Amino acid sequence: MNQPDLTAQAVVKRFGDHVAVDSISFEVARGSFFSILGPSGCGKTTLLRMIAGFLEPDGGEIAIGGKSMRGVAPNRRPVNMVFQQLALFPMMSVGENVEFGLARRGVGRAERRKKAEAMLERVGLAGATAKRVDELSGGQRQRVAIARSLVLEPTLLLLDEPLGALDLKLREHMKIELKQLQADFGTTFVYITHDQSEALVLSDHVGVMNHGRFEQIGTPQDLYYRPLTPFVAGFVGDSNRLTGRASGVDGGLVRIDTGDGWVVEARREGDVANGDAVEVFVRPEAAMLSRARESSAASHEGVVESLLFDGAKSAVLLRERRSRREVRVALPQTGEFADLQTGEAVAFRFDPARAVCFRARRDGDA
Repeated sequence: MNQPDLTAQAVVKRFGDHVAVDSISFEVARGSFFSILGPSGCGKTTLLRMIAGFLEPDGGEIAIGGKSMRGVAPNRRPVNMVFQQLALFPMMSVGENVEFGLARRGVGRAERRKKAEAMLERVGLAGATAKRVDELSGGQRQRVAIARSLVLEPTLLLLDEPLGALDLKLREHMKIELKQLQADFGTTFVYITHDQSEALVLSDHVGVMNHGRFEQIGTPQDLYYRPLTPFVAGFVGDSNRLTGRASGVDGGLVRIDTGDGWVVEARREGDVANGDAVEVFVRPEAAMLSRARESSAASHEGVVESLLFDGAKSAVLLRERRSRREVRVALPQTGEFADLQTGEAVAFRFDPARAVCFRARRDGDA
């Protein structure tokens, strides 16, 4: 079995009384794309800075390529980093930017020029060597920053929200380019983001971070379809969140009374007992819409409050008839409900296996 390119064992970082990273352990396989996903302030950038060597852990161990990094300075680690700001040198040409790290290492001019030109060709910027940085588009500058890092052949490339400063259209394009670049080079990428779409699209595995800990590490599919905690269910993708009490537990299925006249069923995750306060998460696309006249005994009833047209991502906001709770339901891409009107009565249903029920957090829960 191949040695992981990155291993963290019980890593801790404190700032005064605040625990920014709380005993985190994980591995990143060689040649993989690993993302650390979480809200602002969850500790993800602190963790990345410890991997890079800019911060020293207060406890635990970080190893890169099987070697402990304790006491190893940032410039001695087989790591390079790409920031959101990119930090390209505007007074240098594109080629000189890519050559910069090689020059610092003492590589001769002819060799570093050859390496830089070859790297620029690999990232789709052949012929850009003599251009100024300000002549490039945002996406091209992004590729120069990546080329400057990859030309040094690091074991790890660390990326700290590198797409955050780009406009939406370019960000969507660069997600695809980054994924392809990583696959082409085979370098291990460790990527920090608060954008769950970036993490899901780009990554082989994702660690979802909250309050200094990983709530779950898994494939994008695991996190989306099989969340293990309420935080992951609510943070990764869109979900309708319902609260109530378990009024019946039958194996892996829970019957939930919302307390305001609505009863639903969902798949149990973890320890849920009859009478427990619970949280239920249902993806908008897991609910199926129908006209009120076509409703069945298994359907729930609602009234259209708002139509949210966004092409393939279009949805409708409903007000459930009994509980008056708001529910978001994805519209099918067939155009079947293109004539739906605000105020119209409709029915909707969902497979309980595609909804997930967790016991609500109790006082004293970890």
